[in-house]
Amino acid sequence: MNPYQKYMQQSVNTMPPAQLLIALYDKAITEINKAIIFIEDKDIPKAHNSITRVSDIVDALDSHLKVKYEISDNLAALYQYFRERLVEANIKKDPEILKEILPMITEIRDAFFEASKIAR
Repeated sequence: MNPYQKYMQQSVNTMPPAQLLIALYDKAITEINKAIIFIEDKDIPKAHNSITRVSDIVDALDSHLKVKYEISDNLAALYQYFRERLVEANIKKDPEILKEILPMITEIRDAFFEASKIAR
């Protein structure tokens, strides 16, 4: 592992949970935007990689839901929807599908960001 990778790993390991959650959403948003550009530029391998990264992030978010909270069921359903749309976007290389889910993911990220500010 190079020094940058070590630094990033340590940063992730020491982040408070709310900050890590927001960082995951930020990365998903970044990768969706990159995938849209890659599709429009006809760079199919890079588009595939970005969409796959978003899918991995959604899987991670879903796997860490706490079932004791009422919102968890709603988030689980949204994550399932995102996964389905990401698969379709990846198969069809359709940027419109990505543009459809981007504001939803951004809205969830913003809600968690505001909640973390209130919790502090």
